[in-house]
Amino acid sequence: MTKEPDAAGRVLVAGIGNLFLGDDGFGPEVVRRLAHDGGMPPQVRLVDYGIRGMHLAYDLLGGYDALVLVDACPGGGAPGEVTVLRIGVEDLGSGEFDPHGMNPVAVLANLDQLGGTLPLTHLVGCTPAGVEEGIGLSEAVDRAVPEAMQAVHTLVRQLVPTVPTASVNSAEPWRP
Repeated sequence: MTKEPDAAGRVLVAGIGNLFLGDDGFGPEVVRRLAHDGGMPPQVRLVDYGIRGMHLAYDLLGGYDALVLVDACPGGGAPGEVTVLRIGVEDLGSGEFDPHGMNPVAVLANLDQLGGTLPLTHLVGCTPAGVEEGIGLSEAVDRAVPEAMQAVHTLVRQLVPTVPTASVNSAEPWRP
């Protein structure tokens, strides 16, 4: 599920998570629904990376101006709580990169070893209720998906200023 971007002002929206681990499938579900609804400008590429960290790393070498990660992230809040954070290199520390798994911190922290640089990065995260084996989101996290979708639209509006504000805020998705 990808949407190819134009060359200028490129934004990558990356759904991260394992859909076989309950609420860990939050990121892929948000990206799936965003792709289904449409309304993203052509500079935005939506990708469900799942647990393919190497794929994300190599796509980032393509020269994106911004990255929006969508992922389940424990943060101490109530299940279904959506948080939007800006992430910089100083927030990453270090982590061992596993080419067969997805640890977003390790992927981003080691991007320079592949010859890339971290673009302007945001995280749209949701506190999971559980990440046990099983397919499907908990009720609390499923109810948070529309809020996360709106957060992604808000970030896109900030990152791609050519998006008409009235269109993004309306009930109908913006269509180029």
